[in-house]
Amino acid sequence: MNATDTVRLAESSDLDQLADLFDQYRQFYECPPDLRAAKSWIAENFERGRSTIFVAGDGHQLIGFTQLYPALCSVDLVEYFVLYDLFVAPSARRQGIARALMKAASEWATAQGAARLDLETARDNYPGQALYRDLGYELDEVFLKFSLDLGR
Repeated sequence: MNATDTVRLAESSDLDQLADLFDQYRQFYECPPDLRAAKSWIAENFERGRSTIFVAGDGHQLIGFTQLYPALCSVDLVEYFVLYDLFVAPSARRQGIARALMKAASEWATAQGAARLDLETARDNYPGQALYRDLGYELDEVFLKFSLDLGR
C-alpha cells in the first residue's frame, strides 16, 4: 500500500464511488451489472446503519472497500461481525490494500467488543483464501452451510 493511500470508515459522500466498486464486486461474483441497485443498497445501508464499511483510497479515488454486518451467536452468547464484502479495484491489487482493509475491520470489530469476524468466499478464490489464512482466519471444518432460496 502506498504512503498516500488511506483506509477509513466510509462516509455518505463516498456513495457514488463506493457504489461503483460495489457493482464491480457483485460482477466479480457473476451478478449482472446494476449500478443503480448497487447504489441503492449502499445508500440504504448508510441510512439504516445496518453495516459498517471501510474504504481505501488515495484522497481522490476509492480503490477498495470492505463491508461488515453485525451478527449474533446464540450458542456462544456473543456478538460478532460478518465480513461479507471485500473488493479492490483490479488496477490496485497486489499492493496490500485488501490486507489493510481487513486489518482496519478487525481492529474496529475488536474495539466494538466483537468475539470474532466470520467470512465466506468462493471455493476458487485462491488469492483471497491465502490472504485470509495469512491473517489468521481458520477454515471451519465442523459446520456446513445450507441456504434456502425463498424465491425473492
